Amino acid sequence: MTVTSLLSQAPDITSDDYCVLGLSTCFLKEDGEFHQVEIIEPIPSAALETIIKGIPTSYQFACAKLVKEIVKGENIQIPPEFPETTQLCDDFIPRMIATIRTYKSRPQAQEYIPLGTKRDDFNYSLERKRVLNAVNVVRTEDNVKQHSHTHKVL
Repeated sequence: MTVTSLLSQAPDITSDDYCVLGLSTCFLKEDGEFHQVEIIEPIPSAALETIIKGIPTSYQFACAKLVKEIVKGENIQIPPEFPETTQLCDDFIPRMIATIRTYKSRPQAQEYIPLGTKRDDFNYSLERKRVLNAVNVVRTEDNVKQHSHTHKVL
C-alpha cells in the first residue's frame, strides 16, 4: 500500500496537521550482541508529556513538523534535523496518523514543541535498552507453582 493511499484512508488528516518526530536510540540483538540503531518515530502527545516531565527516555531529541513536510507525494521525506544514518520505524505511516490524531484531540500538547522547532532537553538514558527484535520465550520452569489444596473443596 502506498503512502498516499494510507493517508487517503484517514480523511481527518490534512497536510497542515501537526506531528512530532523523535530520534530514538534502539538496539538490535544478533548472536547475543547488541547493535545500536537510530530510529525516527512519531511521538504521541501523552508520551511527549511524560518525556517533558523528565522520565528517562531513549529519545535524543524531538521536532515538530507539518504532515506536508514529512510526506511529499508518494515519498516520506526525512527532515534535515535527523542524521543521514537514521531509519524510519516499522509501520511509520499508520503510527504517524495515530500520533497526529492525539495532537488533534489535545491541541494544548502542541505548546511543548512549537511548530518548526526542536527540543533536546530530555532525560536521555540508555540504562534500559529498547531492543527492537526481542523475543519473549516462555519456559515450563517459569510457571508459578500452586499449592496442592488450591483447587480442592475442603
